[in-house]
Order: sequence, then structure tokens, then C-alpha cells
Amino acid sequence: MMKNMTLEGMAGACRGIYRGAEDLKDREVTAITTDSRTVEPGCLFVPIVGARADGHDFIPQVMEKGALCTLSERDLGEQSFPYIQVQSSLQAVKDLAEYYLSQLGIPVVGITGSVGKTSTKEMIAAILARKYQVLKTQGNFNNELGLPLTVFRLRQKDQMAVLEMGISDFGEMSRLAKVARPDTCVITNIGWCHLENLKDRDGIFKAKTEMFAFLKPGGRAVLNGDDDKLCQVEQVQGERPLFFGLEEKNDLWADQIESLGLKGTLCRIHTREGSFSVRIPMPGRHMVYNALAGTGVGLLYGLNLQEIKEGIESLQPVSGRFRIVETGKYTVVDDCYNANPVSMKASLDVLKDGLGRRVAILGDMGELGENEAQLHAQVGAHGAKAGIDAMICVGPLCRHMAQAAREENPDLTVISLENREELLRQLPQLVREGDTILVKASHFMGFERVVKALEQLARG
Repeated sequence: MMKNMTLEGMAGACRGIYRGAEDLKDREVTAITTDSRTVEPGCLFVPIVGARADGHDFIPQVMEKGALCTLSERDLGEQSFPYIQVQSSLQAVKDLAEYYLSQLGIPVVGITGSVGKTSTKEMIAAILARKYQVLKTQGNFNNELGLPLTVFRLRQKDQMAVLEMGISDFGEMSRLAKVARPDTCVITNIGWCHLENLKDRDGIFKAKTEMFAFLKPGGRAVLNGDDDKLCQVEQVQGERPLFFGLEEKNDLWADQIESLGLKGTLCRIHTREGSFSVRIPMPGRHMVYNALAGTGVGLLYGLNLQEIKEGIESLQPVSGRFRIVETGKYTVVDDCYNANPVSMKASLDVLKDGLGRRVAILGDMGELGENEAQLHAQVGAHGAKAGIDAMICVGPLCRHMAQAAREENPDLTVISLENREELLRQLPQLVREGDTILVKASHFMGFERVVKALEQLARG
């Protein structure tokens, strides 16, 4: 059951009108879902009006499956089942999530930033799990619908929530943070994504730091002190932030960084409580920042340095997030979940440590605004100097990437393809046995199909 989520309590929380039998008002729901396929007995169904389907059409079906109650943006008249009439299902979902978190009263770690939100979230959850029962955001459930659905997965056994928050415009973070009401705010960096709406890095900084207005009293911000924007934050809700980075000026810093190639990274982390050496199981210098952020959060919640070290070393890669796939024929680096200029350059830097021929299969990056051609070209020039052997650039924007790479390094093998379908057709001729192959693009490119095709190709 969901603690204190009675039909009467929920109607009040989302400013809805309860219509149904009086003797059901005190019943708690077992779950809350927007997906008619996942309805379970005793749950609340939330019909969302989407571009392709209207959830209201499924109300009779979900009630037959045993749902206790449904929300509705329409007056359904007299029914044999209870429902809560609301003005907006999407707003009601956010109101209910905020209410539910307040009933549970557990600490919330909110994570945002331009690059590395998900890998930082995974790192923080792995560390906190050494001491607490932790629920974390799954997949891309980090927007105004996904965040509430993550919150609804919480149960009384959970002791902490680690919630990722992704935005692309002003005001979104305020709406997300109002739901989460974090006890700890973590910001990974201020980069170059979502420029379409946010215009420049100052706009990104302003939008991301909307989170601070909803930090609970006594809470702390954990910020990247090497970031030229974030390091200027002096106080958040009257408290000095906890800064992390590679520079010794920070509260938490790392040195003795040594790449183990695709097997991870060694480093030594320094804190006011002492220092420790650790092997981060995932490659890339950026993972050191994630480990530092996780160390900071771990210290805030009472973990000792040994527990933090064990948490870092227990980290498991997520599909699409620099997951190493050993096929027996070649190695695939599955980093296809998302991409922006900073993360793409970082992945190219790691690829150079791969064995055999190092091949980057790169696709278009979205939401980069008016400078999108130039930003793709910068990645191409970076890739040409990264010490790899081949770049396969896929999509109309990646033509700029390919051109810049050729100009920067005429000896590099550079192939430009129009779309994913053309890539899939040519894939058998493009890769060889013994290759290390990076697959990376923005999510809309659907490059998970490329990873699957490579796996199938390896099986013959």
C-alpha cells in the first residue's frame, strides 16, 4: 500500500472533486500508474491526454481490471466506480507526487546538470546503498511526468530517494523541484545542451539553479567547483555549498588519476575526513567527477570512507551509458542513450584506450540551437585529434562533423552517411574483427538499434 494515499487525501492534494461511495474514501491505493497495461488491483489510474492516445478511453478497461479509482479531466456522471475529477491530469500527477513524498518524509537527493546526470545518479545511489534502502530514477523518467512516476514507486521500506531532473526550458526545474523538495541538490556542470530554449550557458545556469529555491531548510548543495559558473555560488538557502573537483581548492578533490583503458579509472580522493584510493569501474575522467559528487553526498548522510569506496567500486553500467559489450568478435561501447558536445568529446577521449582499430559511430546531437552546425564541427575536429582510427558520422548535422574531421586530419578514415538506415545497411562492411566500436548519438537517433545490429552481426 502507499502510505496515507487515501482517495479522500489524494482528492484534497490535487484539488480534485471526489465522486464515489463514501465508504471508499479512506481506502489507500496500492499503486499509481498512467499505463493501462500495468494496472493492478487497488491502484489509481491517471489518464494522460497525449498526441496519439487519450488515456480517458481506457478508463472502463482499467476499472474492469480492478483499479480502485481513476482520475478524470471530464465529468463522467454517475458511475459504479469512484473517480476524482481534476482540471489537469498532468498537474494532478505532480501534486500527488509532492503530497506522497511529504507523507513518507524520507531524504531526497536531487540531481541535475548538463552532462553526467544519469551516471552521477547511478554513482550516488550505489554509494548510499551501502547503508540505506535506496530508490533511484530509472531510465529517462526525469521529466514532469517521469519524476512523479518515479516517486510513486517509493514504499515505506525505502529510506532514501535519488531523483534525476532533466529540463530544456526555464520554469521546468521549478516545477520538478517543487515535487521533489530535495534535501540535497547536486549539479554536475553547466554545459552546452538545450541551447534552443536556454540560449547560452548563463541561461542554462539560471534554469538549473531554480532547484535551489526548493531546497529544504538545513539542506546542502553539492556542486562542481571546477565549473566556472557553479564555483561562483556562495550560499544556497544560507548554507555554503560543498564543492568537488580535480583542483585542490575544492572541499573534495582527486589526484593520481590513472586510466585503465576501458576497464575503468584509478584515482585518490581527498576529503576533510581523510583520503582513499579507489578503482572506478567505468572509464573516463568524467567518472572521477561523478565519484567525487557521490563521495560528498555519502559524507553528508553519514557514510564512512570505506563504505564510500565500496559503493564506488560496486557501480554497474546502465544500458546505453558507456556499457562495454564484449561480443567475442569485437568490443562495442554502448553509449547511445544521449549525446551533447561535451559528453561526445569525453567518449572519444576514452575510445582511444580501446584495443584494435578504434571506430566511432556518431549520430546527430539535438537541441543545440542556432550554433548546432558549429558545435558538431567542433566535435569532429576533436575526434580527429583524439587518437582514434575511424569516424562514421551519421545524419544531416553530422556532415559538419565529418567535414571538420577531414580538414583537421586528412589521414583519418572519415565516412559520412545520411541516416541510421543507410548505416545499418552498410554496417557489415564498416566494422572488422578486433575493433573497439563506440556508438553514440542523441536519443532521437535510435542508435540502440545499431548496438543490437552489431551484436547480431558478431553472432553471425
